[in-house]
Amino acid sequence: MKILGIAPDVWISSAALIEDGRVVAGAAEERFNRRKMSSAFPEQAIDYCLKQANCTLDSVDRIAVAWNPGVHITSANRRFVDNMRWRGEYLSSTPAAILSQKGNPEVTGIEQIIHLSEGDTRVVYVNHHMAHAANAFLMSPFSDAAILTADGRGEEETCTFCVGHNNQIDKLQVINLPHSIGLLYSAITEFVGFKPHSDEWKVMALASYGEGQGNKYYPLVRSLINLLPNGSFELDLSYFAYYMFDNKPNMYSSKLIELLGPPRGRDEPIERRHHNIAQAMQLVFEETFTHMLNHLHQETGQTNLTLSGGCVMNSVYNGKVLQATPFENLFITSCPDDSGVSVGAALYVYNCMLGQTPRYIQEHNFWGPGYSAESIEESLRGFKIPFEYHEDISSVAANLLKDGTLVGWFQGRMEFGQRALGSRSILADPRDPRMKDLVNAAVKYRESFRPFAPAILEEKAQDWFDMPDGDKVPYMEKVYPVKADKRDLIPAVVHVDGSGRLQTVSKTIDPLFYDLIQSFGQLTGVPVVLNTSFNLNGEPIVATPADAIRTFYCCGMDALVLGHYLIKK
Repeated sequence: MKILGIAPDVWISSAALIEDGRVVAGAAEERFNRRKMSSAFPEQAIDYCLKQANCTLDSVDRIAVAWNPGVHITSANRRFVDNMRWRGEYLSSTPAAILSQKGNPEVTGIEQIIHLSEGDTRVVYVNHHMAHAANAFLMSPFSDAAILTADGRGEEETCTFCVGHNNQIDKLQVINLPHSIGLLYSAITEFVGFKPHSDEWKVMALASYGEGQGNKYYPLVRSLINLLPNGSFELDLSYFAYYMFDNKPNMYSSKLIELLGPPRGRDEPIERRHHNIAQAMQLVFEETFTHMLNHLHQETGQTNLTLSGGCVMNSVYNGKVLQATPFENLFITSCPDDSGVSVGAALYVYNCMLGQTPRYIQEHNFWGPGYSAESIEESLRGFKIPFEYHEDISSVAANLLKDGTLVGWFQGRMEFGQRALGSRSILADPRDPRMKDLVNAAVKYRESFRPFAPAILEEKAQDWFDMPDGDKVPYMEKVYPVKADKRDLIPAVVHVDGSGRLQTVSKTIDPLFYDLIQSFGQLTGVPVVLNTSFNLNGEPIVATPADAIRTFYCCGMDALVLGHYLIKK
């Protein structure tokens, strides 16, 4: 059975294809149309998935859409239903009118069958947060787990409390618009001068520069949210305007300016006040999430926890969850953000709606396009670029890193998710304290306060980071403190607060990247490399050899490894 999952018109659109419950292909549309955070309909991503699975749309059993328009229909809007501009709108207006007559019952999926000459195409619309919940639980190693999803919004929901058992997910409780921890974080993101729904991780990074718990802005930001006894919360909506998008220029109202002072303009300098506001927001976020998770644990009695939604991109809090709550085990996929709901929607239809087994357990996220040695060499020759071929490319790259070379690393199939994990990466020596500023200035062209990730051999992680015994961080999904005696050894990947958003690299999952880090460790005594995504600021991560070559020649990288081929400037 083949199910195509699509996430259209969300913060980052994508497509994924599962076959007999197993993910065989997946990619975000931005990687193909080269528009970062693209929400365009994922035409090229769908085309890739079908080709990777060697099938056509006609042979797909279901199309799972990660948004349920039926939730929005409480009564048919006559402006759209009665006054059609063209007859093709019957495809949407007729179902809208029928659903309206039924009184909009609580549903988690609506199926629409479109009869084509080649047969029926069954389209299933899955509630956005149930697609997130499926992304969280149905790829986890747990047969039973509590599930929390949180983002800006999905249909009307902003947070959803669930419990999963085998191949079923039961919804327990929801928090609806306009109360949203994700939109609160986005409003503060905009207030301190960054782009909402895009730059929240900048606020997370900036928060580490604040003055601590004594920060005078903490009680002010805390006053914006009221934590309720049932694990829910309410915002003081008089400070916000995000639920009136058509009428207001900003996500916040004039009252927030009265409370916190003037907002920062995009091009204005970052001041101590902005550090403290960012830190206050991060602290309130963590307190709110802990409040919800403690209630979820009380309601479910589960020891296992899975998380999804855009808020779960907050890797700083992810690393604190097990310490802050009674849960004992935590799983987060490589794609908890909106790009992952295409996978979640497909798995939800397969496992929950159709009752199929077995479940898919995520071991990696290399679901994107890959390129053969022949196609890589063809690209190099097409650009008339001199190159070298090295059988032991990992050792060659490790030596380059040891000597201070900035290396582009392009290998295998592309990662699915917003983190580069050794397939589409830029690598550098973490021992050099200047390397962080060099990569920011010469390659990434981004703010100097943003940290880089340490990629470390899986079995060495406990020696270098203060983290739970046996924990793995394969998707850069958690931040942990670097051990005090190790910080001076890898200054380029230690944040100002002594932490690192690490990636643990497995010999079994990614042998080539593992060999590179191991070789670097043998040369230097440090089994860690600086790993950041292979892209320029404002551009998506590279997908093709041509993307990699163009990016290489547009920035200050010194060497590029494509498969076993090496090019230098």
